[in-house]
Amino acid sequence: MATFKLGDKSPGVKRLQSALLKAGFNPGIIDGDFGMGTQAAVIAFQKSEGLVPDGVAGVRTQAALGLIKVANLPDITSDVTVGKVAIMFPGTFIGNIKTHLPNVLAALKDAGIGDRLMVLMALATIRAETGQFVPISEGLSRFNTSPNGHPFDLYDNRGDLGNKGKPDGDRYKGRGFVQLTGRSNYRRIGMAIGVDLESDPDLGNDSKVASRILATFLKAVEIDCKAALADNDLATARRLVNGGSHGLGEFSLTYQRGEEQFPAA
Repeated sequence: MATFKLGDKSPGVKRLQSALLKAGFNPGIIDGDFGMGTQAAVIAFQKSEGLVPDGVAGVRTQAALGLIKVANLPDITSDVTVGKVAIMFPGTFIGNIKTHLPNVLAALKDAGIGDRLMVLMALATIRAETGQFVPISEGLSRFNTSPNGHPFDLYDNRGDLGNKGKPDGDRYKGRGFVQLTGRSNYRRIGMAIGVDLESDPDLGNDSKVASRILATFLKAVEIDCKAALADNDLATARRLVNGGSHGLGEFSLTYQRGEEQFPAA
């Protein structure tokens, strides 16, 4: 999927300019040349839509302009069985799958992302983040705890996470199927799902709550995920949730096993 930015010249840029003008954001001359006027119009449109105002017309911006469409794929949640998921999760206690799979599928369905691509994305994410099929708390490591420091002391003063000092590091450590981390994220996602996670962060490991958190995360990156998965770009899909490549190996293996269990129609 092409991304358009300052300096680009193409028929695609011309279509972008026309779409911006139609949406009420005048880019100037419709000439296929991505200049400063087009960039300013893109930024204004992105701010209007609540997108990152970076002036680059990527997948989400183009989708919001109606230039591309997210495939309206059929919901497969009723076809996802414990047995098939167990094959995707070798070595996992099947009782975990029986307990938590219904909650995960219900949350995905409620969020409108029960299609094949997003179901496989969710299951592969759970494998990469938890190792098993159960919401868990983050473990101690050199990345979150200093030598001889109290647990998660390196998170205590992370302003980017909204933490305000001890004991915020431990209180708002990673939890759930997607390892929700940081006071501000607990507050933001809690508000989105109607659960006061900031006051009671341990709810992040409740099966139903953890499932809704996962679905909320995935819904927010649905367009980008589908674009990446359609190109078999699993590294980008993983980065959209994790922010990096941690767990990419398990994510990829699980996704590929899922493709075998749930082949495209």
